[in-house]
Amino acid sequence: MFDKILAIFASETPEAFDPEDARVAMAGLLVRIAKSDGQYDAEELAHIDRVLAKRYNLNPVEAAKLRVVGEDFEAQAPDTVRFTSTIKQAVPYEDREGVVEALWDIVLADGTRSIEEDAILRTASKFLGVNDRDSHLARQRVEAAQKT
Repeated sequence: MFDKILAIFASETPEAFDPEDARVAMAGLLVRIAKSDGQYDAEELAHIDRVLAKRYNLNPVEAAKLRVVGEDFEAQAPDTVRFTSTIKQAVPYEDREGVVEALWDIVLADGTRSIEEDAILRTASKFLGVNDRDSHLARQRVEAAQKT
């Protein structure tokens, strides 16, 4: 499966992902945004696992395995645009708002926003086709949930 995903990303015109492949792309995107501020620690790993478990209804072991595959994929994927364009093809707009919400969840998990995280999130939102207003609303939902 991993080789298939890398082949799709390496092609000039990527094919649509099946749902399992889209999960790997999502995990890779979460890892990429978490690493963007130069800090990637156990707390962030656990947070990614929780986001993946919630989003895909996984148990903790399944979520951790998906994150590990996402880490490998992120390390080999050429750029963020390939992640987002493939997710965009596989995921309807309403669910892409949820993808942006998950990205905000990772960015805001440590209580700070770095310039690098903001830049990747803005780029990812744009290439996912999620407008600024909906991204802003997603951030507000995450901030409200993290306060409770």
